[in-house]
Amino acid sequence: MKLPKIIILCFLCFGPFSNKDFLLAENRNTNQYKVLSSKLDQFSIKNVQKFLDDGDEFINKGNFEKAKDSYDQARNLAKQLSGFFRDLNGSFRGVDARIPREMDLKGRQTLKIWAESNAKLSALYKRKNQPEVSVPLLVEIIRLMTPTSPEGKAAYNELSRTRICRNPL
Repeated sequence: MKLPKIIILCFLCFGPFSNKDFLLAENRNTNQYKVLSSKLDQFSIKNVQKFLDDGDEFINKGNFEKAKDSYDQARNLAKQLSGFFRDLNGSFRGVDARIPREMDLKGRQTLKIWAESNAKLSALYKRKNQPEVSVPLLVEIIRLMTPTSPEGKAAYNELSRTRICRNPL
C-alpha cells in the first residue's frame, strides 16, 4: 500500500508537471525555484556562516555577550539543519540516489560548521573562565567529527589543556 503512494508522490514531484511557474510564498524572486538555494532563506548553511562571522565581529569589538548569542544561534541552526538533512537522506533512500548523495554532502558540511560554531563558543567560554561550559562543547566536537579528523584532534588538544580535564596528581 505504501509503494503506490510513494510512486504517485514521486510522479507528482518529478513528473510532467513543470515547476517553472511554481511560486513559493516566502520567495520574492520568481527566478529562484529551489528553496534551499534561495538567498532569502534563513534556514541555510550560508546563514549559519553569517552568524559565525557576526560573532567574530562582536569579539573584535569586545562585545562578548552579543558574540555568545550569535554563536549560539549559529550552533542551534546548524543542529537543526543537520537533522533536516539526515531525515531527508533517509527518506529518499531507494527512491532517487541523487537526493541522498546531495543530502549527505550537505549534512557533512553542516556537521563541519556545527563543530566550528562549537569551537568558537567553547573558546569564548574558556576566555570568560567558564571551562565547565566549554568542555561539553569540545566533547561534542569530538563526537560530531570523530577524534581522527582535524577538528576532532584540535578539540581533543584543547580539551587536554583545559584546567578541568587535567590530572590533579
